[in-house]
Amino acid sequence: MSEPLQLDQVSISLPARLLIPALSVRVMPGEVLTLMGPSGSGKSTLLSFLGGTLPGGFRAAGRVWIGRREVSALPAERRQIGILFQDDLLFPHLTVGENLAFGLSTAVRGRAARAARISAALEEAGLAGLAPRDPATLSGGQRSRVALLRLLLAEPRVLLLDEPFNKLDAALREDFRRFVFAHAAAAGVPVLMVTHDVADAAAARGRVLTLGQSADGSARIETADGGLCDAHRTEESPGRVDAVVVVDRRQ
Repeated sequence: MSEPLQLDQVSISLPARLLIPALSVRVMPGEVLTLMGPSGSGKSTLLSFLGGTLPGGFRAAGRVWIGRREVSALPAERRQIGILFQDDLLFPHLTVGENLAFGLSTAVRGRAARAARISAALEEAGLAGLAPRDPATLSGGQRSRVALLRLLLAEPRVLLLDEPFNKLDAALREDFRRFVFAHAAAAGVPVLMVTHDVADAAAARGRVLTLGQSADGSARIETADGGLCDAHRTEESPGRVDAVVVVDRRQ
């Protein structure tokens, strides 16, 4: 059953710098929330925190929920959060089918059932018959699709997108973007996407949060969503944003 992703007062900082002020936001099943901002503003760092892989040196606070289950303190492998990167990260020593089998949920039991599930996924994605192929023989667009299929076959409860369209040319980018959003919507999972491209945000057709810095160097978050949400800021000192609560008025 699909459930929302909830960030409750999540903040991330370095020893001498606040990257993300306390952020509270809910992402509903099937919704894509886009996170934009300049390099170094903390976009990918937030995804790392959500996925349970925040590097040492960063300090994070706040709570993360998927439905009624808090995952903030769980190790990455127990969070059921999947992430798609710029690189497809397919295993070069495995065939396409073996790559997909690696991601396939253990709930699918038996060799025949697992093979049938992989074959069905490839056919649905327009990649029928490619299971025995070496990933190195695939086109860039095909590799990207296989990477997404491997992720979705693991049945994540939340999908994180860390600029997965960035290295594709214009034609492939548009095609793969449609493919990703369609499959995420079909899976009914909440999606948080990091990008620098406004075209990605427009294609997602959802709310947009922009990370940045105020004139005094303090962290800030701006919203831009066509009037679908409000940002309520509390300030303890002039020019510094200490908390942002994003409220979706569509609900």
